[in-house]
Amino acid sequence: MSGSDSEGGIPLIDPEFGSTATSKKRKRSGDEPDVSAENKKALKKAKRKEKKKLKAKEIDEDDLDQELGVNHAFERMDSQLLADYVNARTRLYGKDLSSVELEDKFIPARTLHDSSSWSKPRTLDNLAAFLKDQSANLKATPGKPTGAPHTIVVTSSGIRAADTFRALKTGLPDQGVKNPNVAKLFAKHMKIVEQVALLKKNKIDYGVGTPERLSALLDQKTLSTANLKRIVIDVSYIDSKKRGILDMKELHEPLIKLLLREEFVGADREGGNELFMFY
Repeated sequence: MSGSDSEGGIPLIDPEFGSTATSKKRKRSGDEPDVSAENKKALKKAKRKEKKKLKAKEIDEDDLDQELGVNHAFERMDSQLLADYVNARTRLYGKDLSSVELEDKFIPARTLHDSSSWSKPRTLDNLAAFLKDQSANLKATPGKPTGAPHTIVVTSSGIRAADTFRALKTGLPDQGVKNPNVAKLFAKHMKIVEQVALLKKNKIDYGVGTPERLSALLDQKTLSTANLKRIVIDVSYIDSKKRGILDMKELHEPLIKLLLREEFVGADREGGNELFMFY
């Protein structure tokens, strides 16, 4: 086998350039260098096409509002556009993965709730109103089981989660939600043992946390999905460097791992219809 035939990675070439076609050409002509050159040319062309595809999914600089700390591009994305964008980021960070491995990390469009009808800026001040507008109901959860919120909000950091916690505690009553029970499910302020104890003893309506801490609580079976109706991803928020939760590999990968958990989409990945709200 020649050096070009043994190249690994994501399959980027059309079937006619595969190993079967190549071996047939060798039998006919025996001209291996020509086949190798043609193969390499096809690979380069496909890689250029892939790069172009990724660039097409990039955010316009004009959408990055530093004053509000918001990426306005997500306001215009329906479920399919959101899935395309998120999966393009997954593809970008997974350059060393095979096509099969990448497919396992893609978010299906059917799991995304279309919130493009919401026209207000996606700031924390508007989060409670967004939930009220986009949800069928925000009624309090029953007393049992404990630790089973109807809404989970996922943020990029503990500091952002703390700000989100305060925004819900003050904003939800203004939307007619009395005495909202909001739990801090992030590393800042509370240790995981304290959160485990909290979830075991108390009913909660809303849980606010970061991907890794939420995953850890799910692993320990203390965060229940029995009442879960929606998972809100704080995707529009950008920091002082104009970066959001999808713009850093170290944040993006734990988020995707969390969203694709069996508890949310099922063992066969066929569940979770419209479960995810990208805010």
